[in-house]
Amino acid sequence: MNTYITILIGSLLVNNFVMNKFLGICPFLGVSKKFDTALGMGMAVTFVMTAASFVTWLVNTFLLLPFNLAYMQTIAYILVIAVLVQIVEMALKKLSPSLYQALGVYLPLITTNCAVLGVAILNTDEGYNLMESTFNGFCAALGFTLAMVLFACIREKLSLAKMPKWMDGFPGALITAGLMAIAFQGFGGLI
Repeated sequence: MNTYITILIGSLLVNNFVMNKFLGICPFLGVSKKFDTALGMGMAVTFVMTAASFVTWLVNTFLLLPFNLAYMQTIAYILVIAVLVQIVEMALKKLSPSLYQALGVYLPLITTNCAVLGVAILNTDEGYNLMESTFNGFCAALGFTLAMVLFACIREKLSLAKMPKWMDGFPGALITAGLMAIAFQGFGGLI
C-alpha cells in the first residue's frame, strides 16, 4: 500500500511530468486557454497514458524481453501509443464533436507527447509490475491534468485582468508556467 501512496504523491505533485520533468509542454501551452479544453485534453491523456502503461508493460514483458527485442522498446511503445490515440480520436469525433474540434491538432499530437512515452519508459526503468505501471500511468496523467486545469484557470483569470502590453498572450503564459513550476518544486520534500 505504501508503494501506491508513494506513486500517487510522486506522480501527482513531486515528479509532475509537466511542472517538474517539463514533458508534455506542447499541449500544456497550446490547449490551456480555456478550462473545458484543458479538462478534455487531460481526460484524453489520462485514458491514453493509463492504457499505454498497461499495454506497454504487457508488450515489454511478453514480447520484447522473451525474444531479446528490448532494443525495439521505443518503437513498440510509440506504436502502442499511436493506436490508443487513434481510438480516442475516433471516440471523441463520434461522442463529442465540439471537444474534438476544440482540441484540433493537439489531439493527434498525444501520439508524440513525450509525457506519454516518458511514463511508459519510466515504468520499465523503475521495474514496476503490471498494477504499479498502470497506477503510475494513471497518477502521472492525473498530474498532467492537474497542471493543465490549474494553468487554464489562471489563464482565464489573466485574460480578464488588465495586463501590461508586453505580457499579453504567450509571454504572460510562459511567466505563469514558470511560477507554477517553482510552486510545484515546493512539493519536493514530500517523498
